[in-house]
Amino acid sequence: MSKTVKNKMYSIKHYVKMLLLISFITLILDLIISFASIALVQQQSARYLQDAADLYINRINNNFSYLNHFMGWTLANDEDVEVMTSTVDSNDANFIKAQRNLYKRFSELQKSFGREYNFFIYLRNKNFLLNSAPMNLSFPEYQALKKQITDYAEEKIIYEKFYSQWTTIDLHNRYYIINIVPYYDSYMISLISADDLIRPLREINLGGNGFVSLMNEKGERVTRPVSNNGKLLLDDPDKSSLLDRLHIGTTVNRAFSNASFYVKLVIQFGAFEKIMIAQLLVVLLAVIIACNLCLIMLYFQKKVLKPIKNFSSNLAILTNDGEPIDFKSSKMIELEKANRQFIDLVTQMKQIKIDLYERELEKQKIQLDYMKLQIKPHFFLNCLTTIYSMAQMQMHAEIQNMTLSISKYFRYIFQNGQDFVRLEDEIEHVRTYLEIQKQRYRNAFDYRIEQAERTADVRIPPLVLQTFIENAMKYAVSREYEVQVVLTVTRQVVEDEEMTVIRISDTGPGFPQAVLDNLVNGQPLDQTEGTRIGIMNTIQRLEHLYHNKAQVRFSNREGGGACVVLYLPDHPEDRTGLEGGI
Repeated sequence: MSKTVKNKMYSIKHYVKMLLLISFITLILDLIISFASIALVQQQSARYLQDAADLYINRINNNFSYLNHFMGWTLANDEDVEVMTSTVDSNDANFIKAQRNLYKRFSELQKSFGREYNFFIYLRNKNFLLNSAPMNLSFPEYQALKKQITDYAEEKIIYEKFYSQWTTIDLHNRYYIINIVPYYDSYMISLISADDLIRPLREINLGGNGFVSLMNEKGERVTRPVSNNGKLLLDDPDKSSLLDRLHIGTTVNRAFSNASFYVKLVIQFGAFEKIMIAQLLVVLLAVIIACNLCLIMLYFQKKVLKPIKNFSSNLAILTNDGEPIDFKSSKMIELEKANRQFIDLVTQMKQIKIDLYERELEKQKIQLDYMKLQIKPHFFLNCLTTIYSMAQMQMHAEIQNMTLSISKYFRYIFQNGQDFVRLEDEIEHVRTYLEIQKQRYRNAFDYRIEQAERTADVRIPPLVLQTFIENAMKYAVSREYEVQVVLTVTRQVVEDEEMTVIRISDTGPGFPQAVLDNLVNGQPLDQTEGTRIGIMNTIQRLEHLYHNKAQVRFSNREGGGACVVLYLPDHPEDRTGLEGGI
């Protein structure tokens, strides 16, 4: 009985009804989940934005408190302010010196709080309004500020309205936040644009139509209503249309301490409604597709579904060598064609993988060749400059020697296209280079080459030694004192592997500490000015050619000078010969 129930057959109409029912339930669940998700995300986003606004407002409150205290202390205790107040003539040297000292002090304060802050001192007995730091006010705004400060001082309302209180002020149709600290007939003034004060809050994502405004004590907006995307809202954002009222939004007001204004954040979550509508459209589309599939299933039940099922099962079977099997059970021409195309696709994918691997190898070879070519032109211009200088001094014999050495030098470079050369040839090339430099610098340096006997046939990448020798000549050699350059080649066992150890040292000033730190830590050097390219390219060449087994260590000698030690493993072709020599 149970076996009969387990194998019970159903018609295609039954499955169609089940598919429609599942689609309807999915639509209802999607509606519920969408509304719940939007409400939750809205709540979390609003809380996050409120916390971000509170952090910024607390920082501004601390800034306001510090500036108010600093200006009050300056008026009461600063000697420069006392000199400016007591000096009758503003052109007096003491007055000018005191003004400069005050300007420097507040300029440093402005660097700490931002260029948007402006500082002024007003001397009532002289009717002077002087900026105590660089200001960003226009001249009409400066004139309007001076007139209002003068009026406030004459009417004696500064203590009542501005003492220890930050408030808004209109200067030539632009609102600023101002704080005035009075002390007898002297006044310190701090000023910042209302738009500059809330600019960091405008960088918070409040939605496409969200905005931040600064409101005065009368509830009037003193900043331009700018949306989160930087668009100026021409209409009053508070007067939303019926469509806008349907959007999910939140309004947050945050007040400043010791201030007569507050911040108003209007958070619009219009994007969430679009997400919900998109989800509903996706589900509705799924329902429509499901209905169409039901009709198709009714019509093609016997002639399509069963062959497709067989074809799908056969696609999952591969031969032991990774090739798809031949489909002989299918009687549909279309499926047979799909079988052939699938086999061809697998073959093409394998060929593409082989081609990509070969291209990657070619790319690495081109990169190595490029880095080698980048090193070669470096010495050429210096040689031409030296020959030109000798020609000007009519040093014909030296020119002949120099030309022969340079010819030998460049013949080695241009005839050498291999990745590895004999160490003996490389050292001879370095010796030629040093002799060329001896003709340039004369007695400015001396060099010594020490080479172990069984290192002559060791193979190393070309131009590696020249790069570090050239670096020593460039940064160590000076005409003020003689520099010693030493090249030592030995064979040592490093980490259970015999290596060729090449040590290049000089008695110059050594590596700058910042450069040495980068080299020791494996960080790239600054090459923006075209310097130190050779060292970085040589390190990259060694990494590629030795597969990250070579080591380059940089240090400064205790007695002064730089030191570079290269640990190069044996080239695979050389290991047999070296072991036989031992």
